[in-house]
Amino acid sequence: MSVSDKVRLKRLFKQGKCLDVAIDHGIANEPDFLVGLEDISGVMCSLIAAQPDAIQVNYGQADLLQQAAAPKPALVLRTDVGNAYNAARHREMWAVLHNPEEPILAALQMDAAAVVVNLYQIPDEPGIFRQCVENIGRLRHACDKYAMPLMIEPLVMAAQGQGPAYGSLGDVRQIVPLVRLARELGADIIKADPTENVEEFHRVVEAARCPTLVRGGGKGELGAVLEKSATLMAQGAAGMVYGRNVYQHDNPTRVVKALMAIIHQGASGAEALEIYHQS
Repeated sequence: MSVSDKVRLKRLFKQGKCLDVAIDHGIANEPDFLVGLEDISGVMCSLIAAQPDAIQVNYGQADLLQQAAAPKPALVLRTDVGNAYNAARHREMWAVLHNPEEPILAALQMDAAAVVVNLYQIPDEPGIFRQCVENIGRLRHACDKYAMPLMIEPLVMAAQGQGPAYGSLGDVRQIVPLVRLARELGADIIKADPTENVEEFHRVVEAARCPTLVRGGGKGELGAVLEKSATLMAQGAAGMVYGRNVYQHDNPTRVVKALMAIIHQGASGAEALEIYHQS
């Protein structure tokens, strides 16, 4: 890893840990993903004030973060778009880069700390899997050239379509090989689903052999989310990439404060919930 890579990663990870708040859901073209994000400018202002380590957005919204005055969270830029998150399964599943010719040009222009891309594994859909591998290959080449950290998001999707957590599965027997593949393809950071049994998440971390962030999925009851987050950190996670479990709660700023306490201070789920209520 080059010096420039390390500089960018230091902006993303504080003492090796990171809370990345994802608000890139508009790219999914699903109305229910936008609940809580209708006023994207207002959400961005609130999140910047809350000071998570990073905010994950698409190119068209990145200016809201990068035009803000410092100090501010690092930018993680989404590079791909597809139709795997839609409520109805399509006849053709696809995933493409925003700019296949220069896939990280926008990230460089926007001074991103990292870029993120999906690796979908969907039953009976080898085409979208192949497209994801091709996307990663283009990104890895560009990231090497310009010293940009690459976050890969390996997703084991359900056969029946979308469920409460985007239709992804927590089957450790499937997650571990896909995470290993993502690392083999050159991931600098892994963003992975939690395992159904959170006590097995260490197996995902071991397969990744790089900083591993936990993907949040659909909104859950806050106390349970915080308790689960603390357990996942104890299993070796380097942090979280949470979206709806932040911006769809009543007070996203307090949720960020509670999660930051878990990630950076080792707070328990109960302690984090108390921080949320006292904020």
